[in-house]
Amino acid sequence: MKTFRIVLWLAVVILAGVLAWLTLEVTRSKQQVAEGPFGVPFELVAQDGSPITEAAFRDKPTAVFFGFTHCPEVCPTTLFELNTWLHQVDPDGTKLNAYFVSVDPERDTPELMGQYVSNVSDRIRGISGPPAKVMEMVKGFRVLARKVPVDEKNPGGDYTMDHTASIFLLKDGGRFAGTIAYGEDPAAAAMKLENLTKG
Repeated sequence: MKTFRIVLWLAVVILAGVLAWLTLEVTRSKQQVAEGPFGVPFELVAQDGSPITEAAFRDKPTAVFFGFTHCPEVCPTTLFELNTWLHQVDPDGTKLNAYFVSVDPERDTPELMGQYVSNVSDRIRGISGPPAKVMEMVKGFRVLARKVPVDEKNPGGDYTMDHTASIFLLKDGGRFAGTIAYGEDPAAAAMKLENLTKG
């Protein structure tokens, strides 16, 4: 009976050790995911026609907004506000990067993105590219984007886009740092960008 108790206690100790190890590994894995770069690798086209990859989101703190050039209100308003905050927080343009990624690459060519963005900002760069590659990147950044027909009776006709309207904030190295919501208090939004520059 005594031997049985010793074996039982040994089994309990071993089981506790295994559970502790598993817990540590799961916690470590979650921490590594949280500390790793947000999103997915991509190869797209910047507004000037040059290639751009996820490396552009990692060399310094970055603000990324997903939208489209035919957007009637949310996108132009957000880009205008983001441009204002960037000039306020980082007047020299040395601390922060900012990008506008199209969720409508069928209509938004890199050239059109360049024309559109340059009318609003000298600090934000547009990104587009082949539709399949763009949408793969959009999904990889967990952004909602779907076509909505302007006329429900003509689903193949003109359309608008339903899309996530938040600005994604990435720390140095591409790590997720939070978002700025559409319509967020301007002072709070500027403070988030300010904090982003401090790591």
